[in-house]
Amino acid sequence: MSRGIANNNPGNIRRSRVRYRGECHPSTDASFKQFESMAWGYRAMFVLLDTYRKRYGLSTLRDMIMRYAPPEENHTALYIATVCDLTGITPDERLDTRSRKVMVPIVAAMSKVENGCAANREEVEQGFDLTEF
Repeated sequence: MSRGIANNNPGNIRRSRVRYRGECHPSTDASFKQFESMAWGYRAMFVLLDTYRKRYGLSTLRDMIMRYAPPEENHTALYIATVCDLTGITPDERLDTRSRKVMVPIVAAMSKVENGCAANREEVEQGFDLTEF
């Protein structure tokens, strides 16, 4: 089982001062956040990607993944290509981060890249339903 799945953190979001709803305190993982359920972990991904758009003006898959999975730590070009292949979205297409139709497939694809297995679509959708856009 991947670390992201074990932590109910399908996006492998690192520990930080940012607190998400559904986050476990204290975390037993020294590097990554842990969530009460996969739905809460998916919610955190949706919130984080929406924050990228609002706070940093990142509006494309390429821009968001470059920040989310920087080249210093990841094979970012492959990450972007894989998410594009799985979703049919082009790397420089502007995204509506508050659209279920747009974001559920993106987050499911990112989860597959992060964990090496397909996301449970129902859990991804439950995560989107927990957002307060």
